[in-house]
Amino acid sequence: MSSVNTGQAWSHEQVEEIRGLWQRYDAQLMIAVLALVGLGLVMVASASISIAARELGDPLHYFWRQSVYAAIGLGLMLAATRIPLEVWHRSSPVLLGIGALLLVLVFVPGIGREVNGSMRWVSLGPLNLQPSEPMKLATVLFLAGYLVRRAELVRNTVGGFIRPMSILTVIGVLLLLEPDYGATVVLFATALGMLFLGGVPFWSFIGWAAFIALSMGAVVMAAPYRVERMLTFLNPWADPFGSGFQLTQALIAIGSGEWLGVGLGSSVQKLFYLPEAHTDFLFAVLAEELGMVGVLAVIGLFVFLVWRAIAIGSRAERAGHGYGAHLAYGVGLLIGLQAFINIGVNMGILPTKGLTLPLMSYGGSSLVVNCFALGLVMRVDHELRRRS
Repeated sequence: MSSVNTGQAWSHEQVEEIRGLWQRYDAQLMIAVLALVGLGLVMVASASISIAARELGDPLHYFWRQSVYAAIGLGLMLAATRIPLEVWHRSSPVLLGIGALLLVLVFVPGIGREVNGSMRWVSLGPLNLQPSEPMKLATVLFLAGYLVRRAELVRNTVGGFIRPMSILTVIGVLLLLEPDYGATVVLFATALGMLFLGGVPFWSFIGWAAFIALSMGAVVMAAPYRVERMLTFLNPWADPFGSGFQLTQALIAIGSGEWLGVGLGSSVQKLFYLPEAHTDFLFAVLAEELGMVGVLAVIGLFVFLVWRAIAIGSRAERAGHGYGAHLAYGVGLLIGLQAFINIGVNMGILPTKGLTLPLMSYGGSSLVVNCFALGLVMRVDHELRRRS
């Protein structure tokens, strides 16, 4: 009888612990993150199975590696929920400097690693780190602190806008040298969004946004391969077996899915037709296999995730928690913009950028950093609950 009571008490304690976890953190945000990561693992396994079997002899090679990254990412997300935000506030300038150093290391022979003509990775033994991913988060952390420390300067002077943008320009140059145009676009768009939400005067914001847009346009025109991408985006069917091959194959995949898809694992385009099927163009494979229903589910999850981040930021702002507010806004913008660009590229409404789908596409750096970033947003929510 006593053993039964002990078992019942242990079970009750477990239930209370789980209930306390949901009460301390934003359960809805957690569920959205777990759903996207879980679906991403399934789609990475499906999209990569053929290429992994042919090139590596293990059909589930990428799935197992992504599973390890997911475990690390979710572990770091949990760790982030337990670290006070003040720690990140104080250390954000140092983290920005470390991020910039990592971007420089990309160009050091023996450390930087070239893939498909781009120097975007730092070799860490069996693992490869893409410095642009932690750099994006470090920028959000730094800008959140800057907007708190220099709130009046940002709202009332042009200098308050120019100072952070000058720092970002240096970072942008390093990214363009890799070259990583997509990461540069996401970085500047996120920074502009954070500065606007931080109170930058409207007309100053419009003027500088136009200047940055023109500058990025000039960068496109200066590189012949980027001009070719732009022309291909406008009419991919003009050269469907050349420069337009990747986009036309993605469109064929999406069109083949119709409403309910061809079935999980039954994609034809992933069979060596669609390049980068498990990374940049995972969404196209998902659309082919799960159809419009799967597409709407994924878009809905991303919209919900971004809405939760913005809602938490709004609550923090009303509660006078400035750093938490700007951090939540920044993470929401960062993930939302990258998801929007990746889906737009897959659907042919944006030029090819070489960006992965957050939390879903294969890639350890992106998955781990995004999970950690969302853990910081959950920490914002947790600190707000403790205050109330």
